[in-house]
Amino acid sequence: MPPPFMRPSKVMATVGATPGRTPQGPVPGAASASFASPAPVPGPGEAEEEEEEPAEIHLCVLWNSGYLGIAYYDTSDSTIHFMPDAPDHESLKLLQRVLDEINPRTVVTSAKQDESMTRFLGKLASQEHREPKRPELIFLPSVDFGLEISKQRLLSGNYSFIPDSMTTTEKILFLSSIIPFDCLLTVRALGGLLKFLGRRRIGVELEDYNVSVPILGFKKFVLTHLVSIDQDTYGVLQIFKSESHPSVYKVASGLKEGLSLFGILNRCRCKWGEKLLRLWFRRPTQDLGELNSRLDVIQFFLLPQNLDMAQMLHRLLGHIKNVPLILKRMKLSHTKVSDWQVLYKTVYSALGLRDACRSLPQSIQLFQDISQEFSDDLHHIASLIGKVVDFEGSLAENRFTVLPNIDPEIDEKKRRLMGLPSFLTEVARKELENLDSRIPSCSVIYIPLIGFLLSIPRLPSMVEASDFEIEGLDFMFLSEEKLHYRSARTKELDALLGDLHCDIRDQETLLMYQLQCQVLARATVLTRVLDLASRLDVLLALASAARDYGYSRPCYSPRLLGVRIQNGRHPLMELCARTFVPNSAECGGDKGRVKVITGPNSSGKSIYLKQVGLITFMALVGSFVPAEEAEIGAVDAIFTRIHSCESISLGLSTFMIDLNQVAKAVNNATEQSLVLIDEFGKGTNTVDGLALLAAVLRHWLALGPTCPHIFVATNFLSLVQLQLLPQGPLVQYLTMETCEDGNDLVFFYQVCEGVANASHASHTAAQAGLPDKLIARGKEVSDLIRSGKSIKPVKELLKEKQMENCQILVDKFLKLDLEDPNLDLDIFMSQEVLPAATTIL
Repeated sequence: MPPPFMRPSKVMATVGATPGRTPQGPVPGAASASFASPAPVPGPGEAEEEEEEPAEIHLCVLWNSGYLGIAYYDTSDSTIHFMPDAPDHESLKLLQRVLDEINPRTVVTSAKQDESMTRFLGKLASQEHREPKRPELIFLPSVDFGLEISKQRLLSGNYSFIPDSMTTTEKILFLSSIIPFDCLLTVRALGGLLKFLGRRRIGVELEDYNVSVPILGFKKFVLTHLVSIDQDTYGVLQIFKSESHPSVYKVASGLKEGLSLFGILNRCRCKWGEKLLRLWFRRPTQDLGELNSRLDVIQFFLLPQNLDMAQMLHRLLGHIKNVPLILKRMKLSHTKVSDWQVLYKTVYSALGLRDACRSLPQSIQLFQDISQEFSDDLHHIASLIGKVVDFEGSLAENRFTVLPNIDPEIDEKKRRLMGLPSFLTEVARKELENLDSRIPSCSVIYIPLIGFLLSIPRLPSMVEASDFEIEGLDFMFLSEEKLHYRSARTKELDALLGDLHCDIRDQETLLMYQLQCQVLARATVLTRVLDLASRLDVLLALASAARDYGYSRPCYSPRLLGVRIQNGRHPLMELCARTFVPNSAECGGDKGRVKVITGPNSSGKSIYLKQVGLITFMALVGSFVPAEEAEIGAVDAIFTRIHSCESISLGLSTFMIDLNQVAKAVNNATEQSLVLIDEFGKGTNTVDGLALLAAVLRHWLALGPTCPHIFVATNFLSLVQLQLLPQGPLVQYLTMETCEDGNDLVFFYQVCEGVANASHASHTAAQAGLPDKLIARGKEVSDLIRSGKSIKPVKELLKEKQMENCQILVDKFLKLDLEDPNLDLDIFMSQEVLPAATTIL
């Protein structure tokens, strides 16, 4: 379908004459031609990417005999992603992880399900307050997921990345190299997804029915070797933190990244690099080969002699734009002039990346992949676009135009069109000679789609429609007090020259379509360019952050259960604090698996817990870490109970939310899990909270060598004083070092072995600005409770209360009317005086 064009412009040549037929105005041969001005567009190099619509993800899932088949369509890149058949527990934890990660707009599945899937979908449908939005559940008949019909849908699909020259057999072999047809559930999920896309017509709702949903590729994704991290952990560790955008134009939907780990590490130059970094953060991995390959690239760019190369590659990556969106528009024939500019820059930048990477060590896999897979197809695409597209002319006319010497027929028609004004001046002069002498002037105009017309001014005598008739001329229409006719000469011009404007546009549109086909046939290499360029972009961003913040390379020890961190720092806090005290952490082997951290309020316990979690997380996404040294063992999950993510919509109390977070860790943590707990139990009665904390820790300690690695910060000093935890090598007590200087408490923010002797809550209260009298009374009550003595009211306060009660009683007595015969003093004494006596005496 050709793209919509502007309203046709018109070419006009005029000759003016007075009633006496003496020419005035333009001299003979000097005709004026006018063209409609195109809307202003960016000049060369100024074309900007349009803000695309928010991406939607449509997921199809099947569950059978303990295995999942998952496929989803991403509208942002028009790509179908699939996961080969994967085993899952009856509680469908793997499916829940996929849903949390991709946040689908719709979930498509079969109407015929077993009890486990039915229960899961019922729970999903009941999540009215799910963030960001509850997905729409779509149930299709089970016949739509049949194996044979699904295979047929896959093989008969119209895919732009498959050349039209391929035979049916070659097409089957090609798809078999991408799609695992031996994974029956995945094939059926793909078939059901294609059925849904065809029925809903995702992205092509307004197109002709013969236009199919664009599919630019199939990509496999796997969730094996991943480290489990829930949404609460991402929030409390500030890995992600969305804030409302300050712009008033983005109040409804605009969010920006606040102070977060993602925010300080995201230095990506292209949109797809940022998207990949977010994906890596969502999928921390235990795959040591993948992690070390990422670290190798970062370490290479951190070498001083490679700084210039890193900066040059970063500049080139800034020109890698939204190729999938352009390919989608090409597939739908909606290509814009700016798309050709953006694609041209992207391809030439990709060639620059290839040439640069060929000069780098090929022992690094990423450099080798870019050198080899950025093939000559890129040069072919760039050469075609550069030789065919007239960027300057296209921007001027706001449509696709071709350079000279591409098509001789187009060149000839353009030459004729350019010479029309002077030619039509001569034609208009001859037409005027044959017209009635009362007609002062005439012009010959060319209007695309209509042709050549003779235009004369309307005379005062021409009132009725019958007055418009002139012998030898065919009246066409009246516009702006001008009468338009066809004459014998204009008909000859139509036959001789034809509709030049439309012919040129049609032929250039045909060339654009042929060029689009050439590009779409090489869509695979363009998609691969995006994948490798975004990977390079992410690693350059991580290298830049590591250089600026002084991060070091972590090492991985599969045999080590836990982590060892030497002088670690909190990556966010060190940017906000004037000085930051580093701390070490070690939780490996069978010793000290449960670390109980005590210390005064504001001494740095929570920061220490988050620091351990963040350094571990950064190492598991393949980033350098803020520590002198870091050795990361086998970690399969990070669980936290640090902050209560309160929400009215959840309908849960703060303590219930705390319990849910701890229950998640108790039920799912293994000997390879890292558990961070801060101040659990403070949301209820002190005794009950302490009992729950002790019970949870004793449960884990009873597991012996299979106990998770636990860091727990608490102000329940009774946990230690009452010896509620069993003695043994599994428990290690740590505290935050402080020093009392008179009435002041000095924080060193240094972790050391031992147990705090007091919480020093009064010092924190004084810092918060509470009155000294209240703080003194609080310390007095605390000492009485600690010594087991009874708590008595303050004497001054007691006297004030007694005087107040006496005054109230006297006021009541003075209001009595003693002469009233109905007054009963016995009742007054029993109801007023005697009850008040207990509070007065």
